[in-house]
Amino acid sequence: MAKRDYYEVLGVSKTATDQEIKSAFRKLAKKYHPDVCKDPDGAEKFKEAQEAYAVLSDAGRRKTYDQFGHAAFEQGGPGNAGGYSSGGYDFSGFDFSSIFDEIFGRSDSDFSTFGFDDLFGGGRKKSNRAKNGRDVGYLLEITFEEAVFGCKKDIEIEVTDNCPECNGMGGHGEEVCSVCNGSGTEIKQASTMFGTFQTRTTCHACGGAGRTFRETCKKCRGTGKVKVEKTITITVPKGIDNGEQLRISGKGEAGTNGGANGDLYIEFRVKSHPLYTRKNNDIYIDLPVTICDLVMGSTKEVKTLDGFVDLKIPSGSSAGDMLKIKGKGIDNGSWKNGDFYVTLKLITPTKLTREQKDLFERLSDTDLENYKEFSDFEKLNK
Repeated sequence: MAKRDYYEVLGVSKTATDQEIKSAFRKLAKKYHPDVCKDPDGAEKFKEAQEAYAVLSDAGRRKTYDQFGHAAFEQGGPGNAGGYSSGGYDFSGFDFSSIFDEIFGRSDSDFSTFGFDDLFGGGRKKSNRAKNGRDVGYLLEITFEEAVFGCKKDIEIEVTDNCPECNGMGGHGEEVCSVCNGSGTEIKQASTMFGTFQTRTTCHACGGAGRTFRETCKKCRGTGKVKVEKTITITVPKGIDNGEQLRISGKGEAGTNGGANGDLYIEFRVKSHPLYTRKNNDIYIDLPVTICDLVMGSTKEVKTLDGFVDLKIPSGSSAGDMLKIKGKGIDNGSWKNGDFYVTLKLITPTKLTREQKDLFERLSDTDLENYKEFSDFEKLNK
């Protein structure tokens, strides 16, 4: 079957930039990777896209391909100087791992290039490098007071940890793999459309680790990891706000091959308070007052976060006026506390004695003509 033009495979023009070629391959790789695509011809399309990208993403190969086409990589072709291997060009030096990391957000040990590296002799050994464990998130609900003053809370989380029976190894009686002699790879013969190749693939016996065990751990079934319930004591910092996070190092899932544990991220949900409203580090409260408090002025006892204070209401105040008590808001350990704001909320009496009604009737005779607000209203109302 005739090979398709590489530009056609990727769906780009012959003048496409390197970025356009890379972008086109990313889309095809996402669509046809065997781990996500179940179409019968998906695997072939995936390998076809890999081959096209391996050529067009390399300036030298692309120039040769533009000049000679597929013939450049056939036996004796100008693109095969020293690179010919049993009927086709040897692409084993091409590394797809970085672009797969970008596409799938995983390491090369998580995603193979599905046959292309093996096809051209570039099969990779499974990575035995240290890998950090995954981070864990937890939503913690606390009261308004716990957020303001801080506290300690015990939480229960389920995490993946190293198996205690085998210390995370996956088995007992470690020994060098008898199939690959510890290399992690094995040599195979493969017949392809390019000819017969001697290929290096990940060892089927040890999965590329280079070691096996005389006995598989029964507790973790060879994975080296088990799910465990843990109780962790959280120190809630004073002044923590709704939606803020706290990072606790090393309390996430266990790492692999000696890698560090992941971290635990606590996100806080703070319950509302029946009286107080918080905005950043400031506290707001409504204070019920009478008309006499506003007209004559008075002193009210107000409960702040750290105790009662006497608040003076100036005479001639109006409903809705806001008074500030400096420094009586949230203390979150910074150099300056928040403030405490009191809004005067007029309470209109609904049950009056005869004497009180007489007093309000006399008060209703108050002359408002000398007040600016009244004169402005009169002007606009004419």
